[in-house]
Amino acid sequence: NMRQRFGDLIDFEIANAKAGNKAKIILKMNSLQDPKMIDKLYKASNAGVKIKIIIRGICSLVPGVENQSTNIKVISIIDRYLEHGRIYIFHHGGEDLLYLASADWMTRNLSHRVEVGFPIVDKKLKKEIQALIKLQLKDNIKARKLNITQSNPYKRSVAKKPVRAQYDFYHFLKEKSMQDA
Repeated sequence: NMRQRFGDLIDFEIANAKAGNKAKIILKMNSLQDPKMIDKLYKASNAGVKIKIIIRGICSLVPGVENQSTNIKVISIIDRYLEHGRIYIFHHGGEDLLYLASADWMTRNLSHRVEVGFPIVDKKLKKEIQALIKLQLKDNIKARKLNITQSNPYKRSVAKKPVRAQYDFYHFLKEKSMQDA
């Protein structure tokens, strides 16, 4: 029921956006290829839902297309460490529902395999995961901004403090493990 659950969560964000309320989705996965989920995201974008996606591999969604995906921003981070995290965050009226899952949004994962997804309910853990996602969204060294022309330039900026998410992520976790020891 993973496809149905994520679809329902997107629909909730669409309803909130149409009602004039804050609506946003943050997704992190390896691949986004499933046409039905992509169509849902396009509908959400057209309704006014702000969507940020972090993709490592395949992305069949095209961000920045007028009247289709203007509210969708996609970055790809490929760096030293091989990551396979799948994190799905839905604003959900301020509740910030956060899920971890084994599945990317690919047809084979959502329709032909048994996959696992589960909510994160512990507030401390939820806050920590959100901080790590925000760090990745700030990457301006290895992140590429996916675009309609598929030139996908690096997000580099000389005006901003350098953020290399994987290294900062590593140092964050190393520091945390030392504090917890």
